[in-house]
Amino acid sequence: MLRLAVLALLAISFIPVTSAIAEGTIELNSDQDNIQATDTILVYGTVTGVTNFIPVQLEVIGPDGEVIFSPLVQFDGEGVFKRLIHPPLPSYKVGTYTVVASHEDVDNSARIQFIVTGKSLVKEPPVAAPGSGDRLIFPGLEISAIAIEGSNTITITGTAATRDTDITFTINSPNGNLVSVEQITPNTSGQFTIEITTGGPLWTEDGVYTVTANQGIASEYQDSIDVEIIEGRVIPEFGTITAVILAVAIISIIVISSKSRLGILPDFKNI
Repeated sequence: MLRLAVLALLAISFIPVTSAIAEGTIELNSDQDNIQATDTILVYGTVTGVTNFIPVQLEVIGPDGEVIFSPLVQFDGEGVFKRLIHPPLPSYKVGTYTVVASHEDVDNSARIQFIVTGKSLVKEPPVAAPGSGDRLIFPGLEISAIAIEGSNTITITGTAATRDTDITFTINSPNGNLVSVEQITPNTSGQFTIEITTGGPLWTEDGVYTVTANQGIASEYQDSIDVEIIEGRVIPEFGTITAVILAVAIISIIVISSKSRLGILPDFKNI
């Protein structure tokens, strides 16, 4: 009996064992394949056999091959994910767009295409700003600063190129050191407001600080402004109102000086 049991165990040990590890898969779909330039499009899909906490990566590629959006999308317990894709501001360009869905645990990506027709609101391409060297100014991302002289707060307002991607602000000191990094999400109209507080050990250098707004995967959209800081406080440039007051003051001085000179002239009627 013992001999038979040993032989049985030896026979079992030689039986090949196969693992049933499923390979990850991903699918992507949409009920729309033709939209207008200002329309949104819903994409959805399913991912299986992957790590739960790693999201799905979506990429929306424009007609010229440029990646317009690249959001990370979470999926539920059944692997289902979806994303409503808004047009970039002011609208899509006319042409064929490709949406690619991928995951770190899946070898092959899934993709669909949709066509944008109708009238696009996109106007001129980016142009180099005068005096800015090679820096491009994109009409879709513009920022401006509001600050009171002597204040330690700078209010940055502007309009974003797209409402689907956060805007990152970097502040650099006069010698180029990174002082602060801020991030904000634009509202549904692409507008945003953020307050930056000056002062502290990183703001001790006097001079012009540069606030740069970046948006996009490789900072495709960018704009910047300069703010002068003295002893951690804002020293704004002469604005329009200040310039008008200064001009009025100069004119008043000229008028008063002219009257003074006229007052010392001899009275020719009594000569």
